[in-house]
Amino acid sequence: MFEWLAELTRETLYLNMSIHISGNNELIIDNCHRIEEYNEVFMRLLSGGLYINIRGSDLRAYDFRTGGLVIRGCIESIEFTERSRRHENEEKHKDKCQREAAE
Repeated sequence: MFEWLAELTRETLYLNMSIHISGNNELIIDNCHRIEEYNEVFMRLLSGGLYINIRGSDLRAYDFRTGGLVIRGCIESIEFTERSRRHENEEKHKDKCQREAAE
């Protein structure tokens, strides 16, 4: 019922993710929340309700501030995976169990 309001809010507050691709050597990702995994050949990012998997070679991340990220290197593939609430809850429970075990 209020989907139009939610969409308007996302657009107004710039909560939607956007990606700008320059050839196969640069990505600019707006509204990137977290870098989950990072090495020279693979990056996994969290942005909005999506995981973004980037594969390539000589990958480097720059300017991770104010919710943006620039990735440079030889980019071979970009994959989007929807993040589920169930997965989030499982991760939180796992983190909680690990903290309790450490105490």
